[in-house]
Amino acid sequence: MSDMTHGLLNMKPITLGMEVCDINLNEPVSDEIVEEIKKAVHKHRILVFKNQGVISGDRHVEISRWFGEPESTFYKHPKSPHPDVFRVSNDEDEGCRGVGRTGWHIDGSFMEKPFSYALYHMVAVPKKGDTVFVPLNEVICSLSPETRAKWERLYMVSDRRMAIVHPLIYPHPVTGLPTLCFHLGMTEGFVYDHGSENQRLASIPEVRQILGEILKEIVKDNRRLVYAHKWDVGDFIISDNLSVGHEASEESQYKRSEVGLRVLHRVTVEGKWKPEKNMTRNVQV
Repeated sequence: MSDMTHGLLNMKPITLGMEVCDINLNEPVSDEIVEEIKKAVHKHRILVFKNQGVISGDRHVEISRWFGEPESTFYKHPKSPHPDVFRVSNDEDEGCRGVGRTGWHIDGSFMEKPFSYALYHMVAVPKKGDTVFVPLNEVICSLSPETRAKWERLYMVSDRRMAIVHPLIYPHPVTGLPTLCFHLGMTEGFVYDHGSENQRLASIPEVRQILGEILKEIVKDNRRLVYAHKWDVGDFIISDNLSVGHEASEESQYKRSEVGLRVLHRVTVEGKWKPEKNMTRNVQV
């Protein structure tokens, strides 16, 4: 793959997203470059920065502030380098275990405004332990007309107590492209035609069928749409959380004694937009 330019950025394509070349995130980054990165993350969904060495918790959070205020809703592990850095691992003494293994999802679907961005930094890499991503617009575009029409009617209920209800399909607030708000492991139910006179709650068998259907569409055609990122130490990823689904691979939880230590740092950026069917496109990030 040859390098290509995107404004001031030198990048090369990967299976999903772009690898950004010639930028050291441990050094000062100009305002002009930051603006190009903010545009590129919406265009390409995932930006991968290789060979970044050790990025401190303070610097990780500082980079996240290019996009907004960091917001974390998770347990603070004692070894986390910063209160806003979520530290995950396959060793409970080193980080929180079992993270990302509840099913394909976007982060923060249970919130009124799901997280807008996620920034990952790999600290220790085991022999196995990918993070897998899927582009949500492509999932939608690959649906049959019948399935697309059905999904357009659906709203996910992540927590009935908090009355958090989001459309399954809605326009991305920046790009305007159709995307999904979903979590295959944290969905209490679905509502058909929410807010209309035809509104009805899906039955438990229907909910199971819908969740299975979403999974099937993500992994169909031998996982054609799925990108498995094989981590190297020092990798830093910036993702548009609203446009890509993800989960941790099964291997990410293999015991340290079997595959070696896995430590991943993540910072999420506060949500700016409530998913709605009639989103007003916002060209500013």
